[in-house]
Amino acid sequence: MGTSTAISRRALLASAGALPLLLSAVAIGQAETLPLVTVTKDPSCGCCEGWADHIRAAGFPVKIVESADVDSLKRRLRVPAQLASCHTAEVEGYVIEGHVPAAALRRLLAERPAAAGLAVAGMPAGSPGMDFPGVDPEHYDVVLFGPVGQTRFARFLGGREV
Repeated sequence: MGTSTAISRRALLASAGALPLLLSAVAIGQAETLPLVTVTKDPSCGCCEGWADHIRAAGFPVKIVESADVDSLKRRLRVPAQLASCHTAEVEGYVIEGHVPAAALRRLLAERPAAAGLAVAGMPAGSPGMDFPGVDPEHYDVVLFGPVGQTRFARFLGGREV
């Protein structure tokens, strides 16, 4: 009888030791599921692929659509001409124009402001997809835009919010 009690204690202790592992596996299974980001880009653009890789690395699933006429999509989505860049993305009803950092995209989706989307005008050095070795990053604004106008949403230096 003493032997079976010792085995039961060992089994109980082993089970208690395994409990944190089991709970962490459940937490991993319930990890944040981020929405699909659909990126429309010109087939010859390489920096757009770099931006898509940045978004993927942040945990977003990405679908690439290649189009020789990205400008018609920009017009349809009402991207202001002064905010235009080389690619246009769509995620959960928002437009993401240009080299918007993943941190700004996450904030947009968390706050859900009444707006059309975010944009980084042009192709600033050091922004995601434009972060080439040996190039000094520059300051740039992430702009929230929509029917009521435009406002600064965030300011970055390279990939870091400032």
